[in-house]
Amino acid sequence: MRFGWYRFLVIAVAAVAVLAPLVLVFYQSFLDAPFFQPVTHFSLEAYSFILSESDFWDAFVTTLLIGAGMTAIAVPLGAILAFLIVRTDLPGRSWLEPVILVPIFVSAIVLAFGYVVALGPVGIFSIMVKSWIGVVPWNIYSLASIAIVAGLMHVPHVYLYTAAALRGLGTDLEEAARVIGANPWRVAIHVSLPMVMPAILFAAVLVFFLGFELFGIPLVLGDPQGILVLSTYLYKLTNLLGVPSYQLMAVVVVAIVVVTLPLIYLQRRLLRQSQRYVSMRGKGQRAAPLRLGNWRWPAFAFIALWFFVTVVLPIAGITLRSFVVTWGEGVKLTEVLTLDHYRALLNFPNIERGILNTLAIGTIGGAFAVVGYTLVALAIHRWNSGWVRFVDYIVMLPRAMPGIVAGLALLWVFLFFKPISPLRATLVSLWLAYTIVWFAYGMRLISGTLLQVAPELEEAARTVGASEARVMRDVSVPLIRYGMIASWLLIFLIFVREYSTGIYLLGPGTEVIGSLLVSLWGTGDVDLVSALSVINVAMIGIGLAIAVRLGVRLHA
Repeated sequence: MRFGWYRFLVIAVAAVAVLAPLVLVFYQSFLDAPFFQPVTHFSLEAYSFILSESDFWDAFVTTLLIGAGMTAIAVPLGAILAFLIVRTDLPGRSWLEPVILVPIFVSAIVLAFGYVVALGPVGIFSIMVKSWIGVVPWNIYSLASIAIVAGLMHVPHVYLYTAAALRGLGTDLEEAARVIGANPWRVAIHVSLPMVMPAILFAAVLVFFLGFELFGIPLVLGDPQGILVLSTYLYKLTNLLGVPSYQLMAVVVVAIVVVTLPLIYLQRRLLRQSQRYVSMRGKGQRAAPLRLGNWRWPAFAFIALWFFVTVVLPIAGITLRSFVVTWGEGVKLTEVLTLDHYRALLNFPNIERGILNTLAIGTIGGAFAVVGYTLVALAIHRWNSGWVRFVDYIVMLPRAMPGIVAGLALLWVFLFFKPISPLRATLVSLWLAYTIVWFAYGMRLISGTLLQVAPELEEAARTVGASEARVMRDVSVPLIRYGMIASWLLIFLIFVREYSTGIYLLGPGTEVIGSLLVSLWGTGDVDLVSALSVINVAMIGIGLAIAVRLGVRLHA
């Protein structure tokens, strides 16, 4: 009975943490002024204003277009990459998966900065190409560029789900196709990928949904041309009326949630259906990989080209920019090299503090987040109850809110509930926002680890009289300690790269690298942005290297 109380207490705390920000957002959307003003009235004025605003509808349509564009790019590329690595004799496929997953962990806003300094009108690589052919053949500040960059960066999401489905697929039909002379590409297009279509469709819905989360890429690449998506439109509403326009912002948040919640539900349905297509259960005999023949190295070059354009090019650009005084036509690299930008970071106490805070959030905050995720996962572990489904839906709700929305909603919670208001000026507010936003991801990590514990070990403890609480404390938790460490490393990587969630929670003493990058970019200080971005990439790179060295799987 005592453990039953623990279960309901944990579920109640999790539900309050997730639902309180959402309820407050809906409440604020029906007021005629910010909720903290002395006099407010229930009104539909905010809805009337936003729904009659041309910029809102432009941002909405642009968001849909970018979501559709990035889906059209990411889905075929991710599916092909999965087929090549899982089912063929592609060179280096044993070490390529960690490489393919790198874009998931590198901050999107850092990559966006990198594209600007590398491929912008006076970008480092743009100048080189212009010196060769006399013109820069691309425009990085365009709707098409935003969709292409976002699509390339989300290829790993499609890869993960397609690869997982392909690994659970029997090889009988592929063998039959090979016997009658089908080449690997015909096998992929007509046999393998159609059999995992539910997983591909799930990934497509996920990528389209992630289009509503985009903030850094459209902010950096779209703002110069006045291109707005819903998240950047929300960002620009902050002081539209001269005071915080919370009621208008709340309506935009409600619009985002109304669109994304059905997508979350559709993802769950598709994920359940994808299990029906697994044609190999338990132990199965693995066939030899499909031989690519003369296509082996062109296929490898295809993957290398995608990785170069997606990761190497922007990171190389921003790294080089951080070591030069200036850049432009006629500038010789050897004459402009400098370390001054890194020295300049030492002159800004808030930047030093931001670096330390980012490390603290990633290490200490990540550890506490894993503990929280573990407590919730233990509460529903092997529990045959309808409450488990309730928890499943609760942890998915934060996914319906982009990071910037979650940070804003949590800011309102701290302002609304006076007893916890002092926490707003501490790193606790940022940690709580990160933990809630990544609730579903953290739960998936821990729950997956718990399911690896053999049920008979827990049953043996119960047969000798151990209570449920003691079974969890003395059997389950000790057996998953290495899984918890692996989860902590992955959460560290996520927290260190996070940027949009902390924008509205940023304050003196609580700066982190991500939110500082957004602020510095707004001031046009490209030098500091470049140096700070390189430091952020170095932190993520070290974390990734440690995770790979310890054999941590880089996905849930």
